[in-house]
Order: sequence, then structure tokens, then C-alpha cells
Amino acid sequence: MSTKNLEEEADDMMMYCASCGTAEVDDIKLKTCTACKSVRYCSVKCQKEHRPQHKRACKKRAAELHDEILFKQPESSYEGDCPICCLPMSLDKTKSTMMACCSKVICDGCYHSNVVRITRGSLEPTCPFCRHPDLKSEEEEIYNVMKRVKANDPVAMVQIGLRRNEAGDYDDAFRYLSKAAELGEVGAHYQLALFYHEGKGVEKDVKKVVYHWEQAAIGGHPRGRYNLGCEENNNGRIDRAMKHWVIAATLGCDDSLDALKVCFRGGLVTKEDFAAALRAHQTAVEATKSPQREAAEEARKV
Repeated sequence: MSTKNLEEEADDMMMYCASCGTAEVDDIKLKTCTACKSVRYCSVKCQKEHRPQHKRACKKRAAELHDEILFKQPESSYEGDCPICCLPMSLDKTKSTMMACCSKVICDGCYHSNVVRITRGSLEPTCPFCRHPDLKSEEEEIYNVMKRVKANDPVAMVQIGLRRNEAGDYDDAFRYLSKAAELGEVGAHYQLALFYHEGKGVEKDVKKVVYHWEQAAIGGHPRGRYNLGCEENNNGRIDRAMKHWVIAATLGCDDSLDALKVCFRGGLVTKEDFAAALRAHQTAVEATKSPQREAAEEARKV
């Protein structure tokens, strides 16, 4: 049977209850199996009755759907672009600054250029993005960030969560990070994975660690993706580990490239595949460079 015929047969099956065969009509609405998305039922009773014969196929298809999402190459790192110069942000957190006034993360090049502009013009210090006057104290910074938190800004929630974490208030940190994760903040998922991994304010839970790393990885978090690769490697699933490392290396993750290098030397990765990952990594890193960022780097050395 051709692929087209199989697809048509699958579509026809979706028009009927997988258990009793009831067709979907105006007064009968079938509900799709939430796990595998491949069969439908007219009632909960039918779904329960069909479960024994559907369970294995459902589990297999659900795993396939999960992997399709998990191993899809993100278009870019979760860091995104600098809102001023529109160049990709570096994965190095020391090369960017979160502005407490507007919650915008600015690359070091634009931040440094703003400092130079202010210094040369003897101007009042302002935010390089929103031009809000510089905040004078840590208390003022926290006050402004909390205003952003109350406005449901997930970036601000992560910042407060990290501050609480540094202060040892793990319960409060976990609360802010959880809320940010609910709002889709990728970095919050990564931080929550660390909480469950280290048992900070919560019981250690490997399943939740993997879940949050997966959510981070799907959102384009290279480090979360790298950690998933390490987890798969530790469990003996080297093929899955290398898939994660290739994706992370493509986003510019140095550790993932190093892991692939070890695999290449061990004969687990072909020369062509390693070369492709290396080129993609170099492209990602080069895209984050600019004269302004190089000037900022030089200024830090002084």
C-alpha cells in the first residue's frame, strides 16, 4: 500500500470512534487521544475500553511525537538578538546586561557604546534602550524589577528568582522561577532543572530535571541541550546524546562541540558530520561579533 493510501486510511480512521466505530456527526463530537493524536473517541467509556489494545501503539507514537519536537533544530539561541544592534547575543552571560528599568537584555557592545556616548558628551547616564535615567542604588533597581514582576514580565521574574537564590531564599526563588516558566521563559526552565538537580528547596527529582532541560532545549537553550546530551550519554544512549550535542553546537555551545570532538576521535562521529557541526558552530559564534563588542572586550581588559 502506498504512503498516500496509508495517509488516507489514517484520515478515515480519525472520522470514527476507535472503540465502537461511531462516526462524527453534528451531535456527536469525537475527541482525539491527547497522547498519540492518532485515534479519536466518542466517550471516556470507549477510550477506557480501547486502552488495552491501543496502549502499546499509543506509547510508541507519543514517543515519536515527543522526539519530533525535542530534536527539531531551533532557529536561534533562546538569547535572541540584542534589541539595539539586532545581532545575536553571545551565550556568555558576562557579555550582556539586563537593564532593571525595562528588563531588556543589552549586549556589551551597545552598553559600552552608550557609556562612551555619555562620557564624551558629559550627559546624564541613561539606559541605552529606553533612556530611563540610571538607577542610583540596588534598592531602586529591585523596586523597578519588582514593578516589572507585577506586570507579569517573566524576564524580571527570573532576575528576582536568581537574586533570591543568591541570598539563600530557595523557596521564594523557586516560586518566581516557576511562575516565569509557566509564562514560557526558557531560562527559567533551565534554572528549575538546576533546583531539582541540586535539591535546592525541593526534593531531588531526575524526571523533573530532564523535563525542564527538555523544555529549555526546545526553546533554544544550548546549555540545557548540552546537559540533556550528557544525561543521554550517561544512560548509554550515545546516538541521542550526539543529536543533542550537534544541535547545541550549531547554536554556538563550546562544550557540545568539545563533546562531539571526543566522539569523533572515538570513531562515533563521521568526519563529514563533525566538520558540518564545526562550521555551524563557527558561523554561530562569528554572528555574535561586531566592532562595538570588540571595543567593549578591549575596555574590560583595561
